Amino acid sequence: MQFPQSSTIPLYTQIKEALRAKIIDGTYVAHQRLPSESEMINAFGVSRITVRQAMNDLQQEGLLFKVHGKGTFVAMPNVSQELTHLQGFGEAMRHLGHETFSEVFGLSSVPGTAIACLKLGIDLGAQVTEIRRVRYLNREPISIDYSWVRHEIGSNLSEKNLKDKDLFSLLENELGQPLHSADVEIDATSASAEIAARLNVAANSPILRIERLTYASESKPLVFEYIHYRAESFKYKLKVLR
Repeated sequence: MQFPQSSTIPLYTQIKEALRAKIIDGTYVAHQRLPSESEMINAFGVSRITVRQAMNDLQQEGLLFKVHGKGTFVAMPNVSQELTHLQGFGEAMRHLGHETFSEVFGLSSVPGTAIACLKLGIDLGAQVTEIRRVRYLNREPISIDYSWVRHEIGSNLSEKNLKDKDLFSLLENELGQPLHSADVEIDATSASAEIAARLNVAANSPILRIERLTYASESKPLVFEYIHYRAESFKYKLKVLR
């Protein structure tokens, strides 16, 4: 692939973005070996130092890793999300240049479980909208989300919208439910058979579990969720002041 020499974008940046696009669109999958430096030099028509700069930048971003004597490989997605403000996963990842989408494997009206009804402040057994999704990051499954939404709001959700959009975005922009805050608890657990199968990990593998209760106002809980992340691929981070 040749790049126009008159472009104002440095060649190493063009190469970096071309490789990033191939990782995101699934041309190069996790743990796949990339072409060698010599092959890239010939393919792109650039110098060795230009190829190395592009590769080093992608390695520092966590998209690639090197194995001495064997080459450069695509890394499993490994990202972090700030905990300093309330933000949906897709919203946060798109700001970092990642592709996200969801596979909805459950969307139905069900009697709320005891914990869901308690958290949402509704009568035991009242109807809720239950959402079950696999979240993907750069075409790799990264989390399993189980969400329960107050039925008067959740009944307006569809699988089609949930596939491409964050739940938070749908609630605020399409259902008129501005979000106020969330209570978040984080713990470690092990992957159930369903979670393991959908995340492509071994049963009983360590899983990062997020329990989140999101409010539409200071006193009105709207969504209760359990979010299960692959432990090796995701982390939360925050800065604390003394």
